[in-house]
Amino acid sequence: MIRTNLSTRPFYNERIVNLWLMVLALVVVAATIMNVMQVRYDSGTNTELASQASQDEARAAEFRRTAAQLRASLDAHQIETVSGDAREANDLIDRRTFSWTALFNRFETTLPDDVRITAVRPSLDREHRIVLTVTVLAKSVSDITEFMSRLDETGVFRDLFSTQERPNEDNQIESILQMVYTPEHAHP
Repeated sequence: MIRTNLSTRPFYNERIVNLWLMVLALVVVAATIMNVMQVRYDSGTNTELASQASQDEARAAEFRRTAAQLRASLDAHQIETVSGDAREANDLIDRRTFSWTALFNRFETTLPDDVRITAVRPSLDREHRIVLTVTVLAKSVSDITEFMSRLDETGVFRDLFSTQERPNEDNQIESILQMVYTPEHAHP
């Protein structure tokens, strides 16, 4: 068998090159088809989203108009009345949650032997804190001072001060103490 090529024009095997070019052309065509399909899908999605956005903006504008109409229809006097009723209800709830037993137990543990409590009046200030006005009788000012320092040590009574001190007809000191009562801040 002769292995040399004696032809005037040699034969080259171009089948492999053509096969690779054909595969490359198929890949390019497939990628182009996929890109065209993706562009069409994105275009449709973009149209849908733009339509949805315009509908949402229209609904938001309608809600704004409705809210403005509702605000305009509200009566300021009626709002103030409802607000006052709500404050009154909150005050009643605060009074209901006030524990007299816990308060008197704290007084009992801090009260010196020569001091007596004659009156206790709770009230609420603007910050909804419980303000106590306590009237006490004692033999001396030092007994009242001791009572005040014991109250202060509990951590439950703050801003403690005496608003008035005067001797009574029995030669005792009557003092009116004012303090902020915060039972949730008690020391263990």
